[in-house]
This record gives sequence, C-alpha cells and structure tokens, in this order.
Amino acid sequence: MVNWMGNQWPMLTVGPTIPSLYLDKRLEDDADCGLSLFKPKAEACLRWLNLKLPCSTVYVSFESLVSLGEDLMKELASGLRLMKSHFLWVERAFEEKKLLNITVPIFHSQMSEKGSVVRWCNQLQVLSHGSVGCFMTHCGWNSTVEALSLGVPMVAMPQWVDQPTNASFVVEVWKVGLRVRANKRGVVTGEEIESCVNEIMEGGGRGKEIRENSLGWKEMAKWAIDEGGSSKRTSKNLSQHS
Repeated sequence: MVNWMGNQWPMLTVGPTIPSLYLDKRLEDDADCGLSLFKPKAEACLRWLNLKLPCSTVYVSFESLVSLGEDLMKELASGLRLMKSHFLWVERAFEEKKLLNITVPIFHSQMSEKGSVVRWCNQLQVLSHGSVGCFMTHCGWNSTVEALSLGVPMVAMPQWVDQPTNASFVVEVWKVGLRVRANKRGVVTGEEIESCVNEIMEGGGRGKEIRENSLGWKEMAKWAIDEGGSSKRTSKNLSQHS
C-alpha cells in the first residue's frame, strides 16, 4: 500500500513531532501541542512528582477515550497497591464512580503515601520528569510515540483498534516494554500488573535491557529532529519537491 501510494504521490516521513522543549530544546517557546481535551492539574502533579526519588514512580494513564470496566479497574488498583513503586494515576472525572466503588483493601487509605489520582495532567511534563520510571499505557499511538521519544519504558495494556499492534511494536520490535497478559479466564490480574511493573522498575535482567533500549530510542528521536537528522533532510527534500 505504501509503495502504491508512493508511486502516486511523493511520500516522505518527518518526526517525531514532540515539542522541542522535551527533545532538542532549540525552540524555547515550543513547549506543548496546543491541544488538551481537559484542563490539566499540571502544578499539583509536578509538586507531587518533585517529592519522589528518580525513576521511583509509575505513570498510569489510558488517555481520553479508553474506559476500563469496573472489574479491570479493580485489578489495576490491586496491582498498584501491591507493587513497590509510587504511582500517579490519571482517571477522568466520568470514571470516578467506578474508582469509588473499588473495594480493594486499604487502597484508598494508602493513596496519600503511595500514590496520587488526578483527573488530567500534562503528559509530556510527566513523562519527561526524572521521578517517572515507567508508563502504564493502553498504547494509543500518540502516547506510544511520546514515551518512546522521551525514553520511558512501558507496561502495555492495549484495549482496542490499533493498540494491540502498537503494543506488539513496544514489546517485540523496539523492546522497550512488557505487555500484561490475561489468564485462562481472560482476566488481567493485579498480580500480573504488579509483576510487569516490578520487573521494569527494579531494573535487573530484562528490566535493565528494556531501560537501556528506551534510552537508545530517545537518542534516536533527538537525532532525527536535529540538524542533519532524518527529519531535517526530509524537510529539505519536501521543499525541493514543492
């Protein structure tokens, strides 16, 4: 399909389209994408993250469209409670009823010490923060590219459409994350979530390899948009074709 389209129109790729502040820092005023569906709690998130040690926190977000079932949300809460790391969990306002119905023992009582739940945040700010060591994601394309470009390992929990394919790239092609697996009953358990997160956050064995690969992709992203990088060369070619 790509070859056929290329025969009809010149096709050249550019990217990643991450604001300059988070990659090459050449454009100081290029700090965001200029679009947010909800009002982020940016200052509150950063204050909370600033109190955490480097690479000690898991960022959990399924963005604006994915809605977890109550059972899966309960398992997620259980996994977050069991794991050793801190967590910042983005859960939108319309999902709060499910969250309040969670009956995981002592989950809510531990929140102030171990984790924080916010309605929305500036994802680029969070992913680029030094205290964030892992991103638990549904693997939407934007989130996947942002984490890959910023060198953040991922725990993939895809739900639908392109997300399983993106998760396969994360785990099998780029080797920058792990994918949670459902058990024989088709349930992703809290124990499975805990296991995947701990393996990455503890940084030994496969977790170490994933973190090194993630940092390698971050450097490649920087190179792509730098002077002489692939995106710069492509932009010049586009100008010549126009």
